[in-house]
Amino acid sequence: MAEHVDDSLWNEFHRVVNMTSRELEDWLRTDSADVDAEVEPDHAGTPTGREVLAVLRKRREDLTAADAECMQRVVDRVLSQRRDDLEPTAGQAAWRRKLMRLGHDPLKPVGA
Repeated sequence: MAEHVDDSLWNEFHRVVNMTSRELEDWLRTDSADVDAEVEPDHAGTPTGREVLAVLRKRREDLTAADAECMQRVVDRVLSQRRDDLEPTAGQAAWRRKLMRLGHDPLKPVGA
């Protein structure tokens, strides 16, 4: 199935998604936690955040066309909110949380 993800998409996705699967999983659980109730771990976070987490946990050859579509959506959304260089940038807390739900921490240095 790897033919669904060309080199440019693979590289760009992993450039903009700068959180590890563990970091993203922890963030989605934290972000979904509520004073009154905690969401089941498998349902924590936004649907797109859970899709990104699933993609990060797969080997490239196991990716599907749906995974490639998710990867392209995430790349487009992150780049629409950020400069191309993706240098660490402080912004409003809500903006950072929104990006982190996609696996991109705007405070994390490129290549970290």
